[in-house]
Amino acid sequence: MSKEKVVLAYSGGLDTTALIPWLKENYDYEVICCCIDCGQGEELDGLEERAKLSGASKLYIEDITDEFCDEYIVPCVQAHAVYENKYLLGTSMARPGIAKRLVEVARKEGATTICHGATGKGNDQIRFELGIKALAPDLKIIAAWRDDKWTLNSREEEIEYCKQHGIDLPFSADSSYSRDRNLWHISHEGLELEDPANEPNFEHLLVLGVTPEKAPEEGEYVTMTFEKGVPKSINGKEMKVSDIIRELNRLGGKHGIGIVDIVENRVVGMKSRGVYETPGGTILYEAHQQLEELILDRETTEMKINLGNKFAQIVYEGKWFSPLRESIQAFIEKTQEYVTGEVKFKLYKGNIIKAGTKSPYSLYNEDLASFTTGDMYDHHDAEGFITLFGLSTKVRALKHQELNK
Repeated sequence: MSKEKVVLAYSGGLDTTALIPWLKENYDYEVICCCIDCGQGEELDGLEERAKLSGASKLYIEDITDEFCDEYIVPCVQAHAVYENKYLLGTSMARPGIAKRLVEVARKEGATTICHGATGKGNDQIRFELGIKALAPDLKIIAAWRDDKWTLNSREEEIEYCKQHGIDLPFSADSSYSRDRNLWHISHEGLELEDPANEPNFEHLLVLGVTPEKAPEEGEYVTMTFEKGVPKSINGKEMKVSDIIRELNRLGGKHGIGIVDIVENRVVGMKSRGVYETPGGTILYEAHQQLEELILDRETTEMKINLGNKFAQIVYEGKWFSPLRESIQAFIEKTQEYVTGEVKFKLYKGNIIKAGTKSPYSLYNEDLASFTTGDMYDHHDAEGFITLFGLSTKVRALKHQELNK
């Protein structure tokens, strides 16, 4: 009789490598590793050999980079979804795509279970599991760090466990930052960052770029185009979204763009401190917003800001596969119908400085905006408007004046 299969969300790190023999020993599963490539780069080197050495029967390396960009990043950019006014959702918006592909591999393999290595203190356990439940409610989920059978509480214990199972791996017990990387960003937690009173050791920490102090003394102009809210080109060269993000990462990293030090409120109730590098994403958000300023009317802008904040919360909390996310995204997509045009800006020592924006759908009218009187606007019209607009304010003030006599 064949064994039940489990699909393990595999990063190649120590935790998920130790999970391979642990799942076989404690659950007698056939372990199928699945690594989802969202643009991690060289982090995927040597994974197949490591997974097989550790006892996995098979390893899938699934490249979803373009899907990640087109189906998850672009909607967040269009919504201007920023969690707690700072976090550009780099880890959050990758998780639904990962959960979706884990389910697809589980279906293909006839697996009954999906296992992940996210800790019981973090947000990722919620994001993975809500995604899996939404797409495959019949599948079992094993969260090792919440499992009573998981007794490995340190890197030293995990390394020793692997050695006991004949797995000699090139991992050390040295402390280092806890990082999550994909095409969009890299996050850093741990070490000196665990105390909010400490300044980050940027010399040791940064991966994607430099601090503004170390950026070039000369600024650099960049021109981008958008079509219906989707980025199309950089400096006249048309590219797919993933390549645009790669190029913006290079430019932003060079000029010290997109480094933020955040204390955020996790879904599970605690605060956590991290440093996020999102050079390309920071530029893309800013460029898109500069173009929208010309095109969206006041009422739509106001509603979009409110729904963008809600969209960010939904993504952060792992509720991507929900009717509310779909409904808000439908509204956002409608607002993007005319977000087409060109944005020019200068990158200089951590700053993105406007250098001109134009669109065939711009609502900016020079005759109206100019301080000189034009045919479309009579200054006298403002008098009646102010009288009616401020009527309730005046009535209230008169009432208080009467009562205070």
